[in-house]
Amino acid sequence: MKHAYFTKGELALWLGSLVLIVAAFCIWDRMNYLTLAASLVGVMSLIFCAKGNPAGQVLIIVFAALYGIISWESAYYGEMITYVGMTAPMAVWALIVWLRHPYAGRRAEVKVNRLRAREYLLMALLAAAVTAAFYFILRALNTANLIPSTISVTTSFVAVYLTARRSPFYALGYAANDVVLIVLWSLAAAQDLSYLSVVICFVVFFVNDLYGFFNWMRMQRRQQEEI
Repeated sequence: MKHAYFTKGELALWLGSLVLIVAAFCIWDRMNYLTLAASLVGVMSLIFCAKGNPAGQVLIIVFAALYGIISWESAYYGEMITYVGMTAPMAVWALIVWLRHPYAGRRAEVKVNRLRAREYLLMALLAAAVTAAFYFILRALNTANLIPSTISVTTSFVAVYLTARRSPFYALGYAANDVVLIVLWSLAAAQDLSYLSVVICFVVFFVNDLYGFFNWMRMQRRQQEEI
């Protein structure tokens, strides 16, 4: 008997996420349909990434473009530069890597990778360099909420790097980024309540990213047992 691609729990998580995002939009926004579209694309990308499916990377590229526009309009130049200039290109890289490393010939599931300690050290050094460079760039651009915006760059870099390297910890990197973005957009919502819909979006993303980490750890154990 052929099993469904998504489990009942995953479908419940996905549909529940969509309902919360649409409800938040209807309650607090009702105008910025680009924000709604970005949120729906984003949560769709997360459920596919949680399954190790390269389709998730395609959706992340679309989300990065939409979110970049939203960030530009809110003077969050750090977010705009990060997602358009870093997240989107690295998602292209991750897509290529995932397609080149299918698990057991299954195009819908990437082979999970286990990184060595020295690569984590390299990642930390690169993240520190990126953070320092972006701090001065964002300060020169008079970016709103400079410190949270800079921290967001750091967590985004770690997340996309680990994604491209096929590490389960990519999801924790994104979860950390979600926390930063919840703070960042809460500050914006304090000035304009319509941004509460964006806050809810990243709360939903946080829950989905935690599930992504759980499922990748499960995938890793299963793949090791099948060797």
